[in-house]
Amino acid sequence: MGYVLDKPLPTALPEGSTPEEHLTFEKWHEDNRKVRSIILALMTNEIQKQYDRLEDIPSIMLRMTEVYAVPDRHIRYAATKTFFRTKMVEGSSVQSHGVKMLSLVEKLENLKAGLTNDTYIDVILQSLPPSYDPFIVNYNMNGLEKFIHELINMLIQYNVTTHKSELAVLVGEASTSNRQGFQTLEEEEG
Repeated sequence: MGYVLDKPLPTALPEGSTPEEHLTFEKWHEDNRKVRSIILALMTNEIQKQYDRLEDIPSIMLRMTEVYAVPDRHIRYAATKTFFRTKMVEGSSVQSHGVKMLSLVEKLENLKAGLTNDTYIDVILQSLPPSYDPFIVNYNMNGLEKFIHELINMLIQYNVTTHKSELAVLVGEASTSNRQGFQTLEEEEG
């Protein structure tokens, strides 16, 4: 029955049509009536009145698209606005941020936004918090040319590496301060 959605309803058979053509013609009209009934049944009464006069499904679908469809331009605008304004909050997951940015890139690609890989990379780098500034400087100074998923993997690795370094520094500082405090106690006892 899907064919009635795509092709216009034949209005008449040519003279001298075969019995097979008559059957096809009748089947087409019957399928059109069934699909039309289903579509109209799914509408509110007010909307039904607007489409009840249209006989074939492609006419109904075209009219509904003209009236209710959101133009790609509006969708593309909203997606680019979200992409350009998205910022990662300091301390949040770079992996989650990367996945979010990647999904926005895929959406923009599907909408044919016309942005280049370099533009996507630049926007993703600009969306990072200040703690990623050393990574950004290194990325730009080395003239790296990466795809978005590679950049996100690099950011995750950078986050893991810097997080380990921060833990090592904190442990080192804690060890040093504990020893000094302990030595002071020994001196007091002695």
